[in-house]
Amino acid sequence: MRRDTIEERTTSGEAETLALAEGLAGRFQGGEVVLLSGELGAGKTVFVRGLARGLGADPDEVSSPTFVLLTAYPGRLTLHHADLYRLAGNGDEVELGLEELPGPAGVLAIEWAERLQEPLWPRPLRVHLAHAGETRRTVRIEEVAG
Repeated sequence: MRRDTIEERTTSGEAETLALAEGLAGRFQGGEVVLLSGELGAGKTVFVRGLARGLGADPDEVSSPTFVLLTAYPGRLTLHHADLYRLAGNGDEVELGLEELPGPAGVLAIEWAERLQEPLWPRPLRVHLAHAGETRRTVRIEEVAG
């Protein structure tokens, strides 16, 4: 499996992380899958809010779906937002039906994507967020080919 880094940037706060994700989502045409990883508080949900804004969905509606597991936000494309934090990583994600998403008129963003048993999509984007200071985050966006 090959990974090509598309972009790596250090953001200085939430607004820059939102803007980075918004710009990325603005180029989406449907069918994209974004696999997010990073420790607690690294900004995964903030990044998803930016994706929502870039897709014309209300970013204020986006919250961590930890207890719901999967939420959809309508916009220019429907943003499907999954959070696998509470899953054991033993194939439970299959019961959510993630392999059937996002469809041609949607985008799928998955927090805690490292809990997936195996990639279910041919060319997902992998976004890793890491703390780089109190409000700074390093964001690495890679395309996985494989």
